[in-house]
Amino acid sequence: MTTGRRSSVTTVGDRRAPNRSMLRAMGFQDEDFDKPLVGLASGHSTVTPCNMGLGALAERADAALRAAGVMPELFGTITVSDGISMGTEGMKYSLASREIIADSIEAVCNSQAMDAVLALGACDKNMPGALMAFARLDIPALFVYGGTIKPGHHAGRDLTIVSVFEALGQHVAGKLPHEELEAIEKKACPGAGACGGMFTANTMSSAIEAMGLSLPGSSTMSAIDAEKVESTEESARVLAEAIAAGRTARQVLTRKAFENAIAVVMAEGGSTNAVLHLLAIAHAAEVPLSIDDFETIRGRVPVLCDLKPSGRFVTTDYHAAGGVPQVMKMLLVHGLLHGDALTMTGKTVAETLADVPDEPAVGQEVIRPWANPMYPHGHLAILKGNLATEGAVAKTTGLKSPKITGPARVFDSEEECIKAIFGGDIKAGDVVIIRYEGPKGGPGMREMLSPTSALVGAGLGGSVGLITDGRFSGGTYGMVVGHVAPEAAVGGTLALVKEGDTVTIDAEQRLLHVDLDDDEIARRRAAWTPPPPRYTRGVLAKYARLVGSAAEGAVTD
Repeated sequence: MTTGRRSSVTTVGDRRAPNRSMLRAMGFQDEDFDKPLVGLASGHSTVTPCNMGLGALAERADAALRAAGVMPELFGTITVSDGISMGTEGMKYSLASREIIADSIEAVCNSQAMDAVLALGACDKNMPGALMAFARLDIPALFVYGGTIKPGHHAGRDLTIVSVFEALGQHVAGKLPHEELEAIEKKACPGAGACGGMFTANTMSSAIEAMGLSLPGSSTMSAIDAEKVESTEESARVLAEAIAAGRTARQVLTRKAFENAIAVVMAEGGSTNAVLHLLAIAHAAEVPLSIDDFETIRGRVPVLCDLKPSGRFVTTDYHAAGGVPQVMKMLLVHGLLHGDALTMTGKTVAETLADVPDEPAVGQEVIRPWANPMYPHGHLAILKGNLATEGAVAKTTGLKSPKITGPARVFDSEEECIKAIFGGDIKAGDVVIIRYEGPKGGPGMREMLSPTSALVGAGLGGSVGLITDGRFSGGTYGMVVGHVAPEAAVGGTLALVKEGDTVTIDAEQRLLHVDLDDDEIARRRAAWTPPPPRYTRGVLAKYARLVGSAAEGAVTD
């Protein structure tokens, strides 16, 4: 198995003797120097339940790679817990961690001249970070998702981490006793695995499966079930075959693959973060993709899945109902998927889905039949207007009305807004604006799950709009618009809105508008002064200096 080798350790001669000597210290034998080197990038960590099972999976992958005739070299990459850092200053590091993950995998694989890479991850930024590295490296690559958490249970209903955030909002609003809040908190997360609804982790794992860089059916498996181990070992064998065949990441990461991923995200009712991350991966792969492409695909793809946060079911239910392969087959049958797109297995999408039924099984309610979708069009709408000339992302699932016009309630940070919600200062009909939380201004584009959950808990989820240049958790739903670009910190119109200005969110017309004429906007902009940077040294200072617009994926290169 020598096709496409780039590893320096296979070079014969005295000049490479020191390199070989160091590898012998790690157990290499004479025959191993003729084998491809495979980077085994593990996001194992005990800072979050999402990743705490990855160590065991990495061990199984290591053994399977060796059995397949290649030499794995295990190294670690980071993760941060979005759920634990949510609502704190620590959330500013979340999006920055995506870049750190991508940079670390690229650095190790290139410095050690790896022939291929198998990455294992679970929490939200693990997946786009790994895929960005795959695209930069353009070597044989495959992603192994650590798996979803199983739901907690209380009072006859399934729980996820979002249940706790919403219960807290109910408690603060006086609608839930402390004892009930405590019971939900104790039962929501029963063990290992990434957050259990169609939140960001499961959205991105699904997108990666749709793009062909993880195995069919693997993106919705439970972290603790035996099939996750079996799938990991199979991933190692498939990667070894891809090395022999010379299949590389960019052969799979084509424009067609990205369109397939977007279609699946729309059909599942996935996270708004998919827009940001898919744009970033496309940038790394040098594939033309714009924020407007999401709107084009949204217009023709229905929402087929009844999944949390706005729906009823969790990801393990989705897996039992057929998961991503079932949704992809339905899209393929109706001409909404590129069947000729290549996957890392060597099969096309159409070949991969050949044995999957055209319609979901009768008797389950997770995946709707084609004739009876949840919504006739995708749920991630791209809004533009004088508040977002580059674009913004609205999530429309679970809304009784896709439009609201009301007075602006303006806050220059998430913390200010939370105080107002918990203090009862936000009323039905208000349009809340949280600004200076964008990629540069935050910095780090924090997720606003705490304020949106507080609004839902207070009974205002359907009657209050929320606009931000920050992001939303995949667990967010309601009349919310994020990723507003240009962001406030660079002088976007969001920075110029004043308390009481009339603001309109209209998902049907794809409009985000403040009722000010151009002359008034120009006068306010001339009087506006950029705020000083919140960080002047360290990771976040560097990130703020480098990061670009959310409308282009908030990339740093």
